[in-house]
Amino acid sequence: MAVTIKDVAKKADVAPSTVSRVIADNPRISATTKKRVRKAMKELGYHPNVNARNLAVRSTQAIGVIMPSSAETALQNPFFPEVLRGIGSVAHETEYSLYVSTGGNDEQLFEEVKRMVYGNRVDGMILLYSRDNDPIMDFLIQENFPFVVVGKPYQNESQITYVDNDNISASKEITKHLIDFGHEHIAFIGGTTDLVVTKDRLTGYLDALREEGIEYVDDYVVHDEFLRSSGRKAVEQLFSLEKPPTAMVIADDMMSLGVINMLEEFGVDCPEDVSITSFNNLYLSEITRPPLTTVDIQIYKLGIQSAKCLIEQLKSKDEPAKRLIVPYAIKYRHSTRKLD
Repeated sequence: MAVTIKDVAKKADVAPSTVSRVIADNPRISATTKKRVRKAMKELGYHPNVNARNLAVRSTQAIGVIMPSSAETALQNPFFPEVLRGIGSVAHETEYSLYVSTGGNDEQLFEEVKRMVYGNRVDGMILLYSRDNDPIMDFLIQENFPFVVVGKPYQNESQITYVDNDNISASKEITKHLIDFGHEHIAFIGGTTDLVVTKDRLTGYLDALREEGIEYVDDYVVHDEFLRSSGRKAVEQLFSLEKPPTAMVIADDMMSLGVINMLEEFGVDCPEDVSITSFNNLYLSEITRPPLTTVDIQIYKLGIQSAKCLIEQLKSKDEPAKRLIVPYAIKYRHSTRKLD
């Protein structure tokens, strides 16, 4: 038979109503009594009916986490498990569950978000991306539903809480590193052009070229998904040019791995023939050959801060919108070299 509140009350020598108050963490119950009741719950293997309790307080104790595309594709990039690890650590401490989106395409994802909101399945959401004219973001604003963005919103920046890095500054700094090494033929490989992070990193790259008086070459800019296969395609495009680049700014470490693999097939050595800089400082970036010079954007911390911001919103409906910038650091390794 299932253990009941009455069983716990009997073992802890308290009234059943006291057990209910301990489960709800009522401040009127003494710490000693709470400890005794929780010990009894543990010994009996009693687990409160969270759904019933949450229904009473109109809360699900769950956070929705929205991927930028189907979970299967997104999780090929270690950025997402790492940011989820950060979100999960805060959720665990605050006793929230995570509801991770699994929509197969944009339309299915939007329908899933609507089910989460209208079905009261989550208390708030974290968007792990920001793209232009995003119907999901527009819908959450329209419904006045609590949410936080990892990345810079494409609109209403002052009215939306978001956690991001200074991607323009980071991209400018890492591009100037290549210029300081004597490179003038520098390519940029970025994600799709509707992503705000791609635009910011492209802006930083362009700012560095302009400030150093280096001519912009349209053929040197390539856009695709943040996947390893995209890096391979970019190499085919760039190294079929009459004047291939001597250096690259790549907007994601996974793309960089694909680039390095494809360069080997082309017989091009990194960094001897081409220098590579990248973003995200995934764990793979340190063990690849050569180890990547990359921007550490502190992915885990992005996850932690986004979850903290959302939970603050959920606890106080009057919480003002915040802009939280997580500092970055460039990890200088062996994928770049000075030109002779």
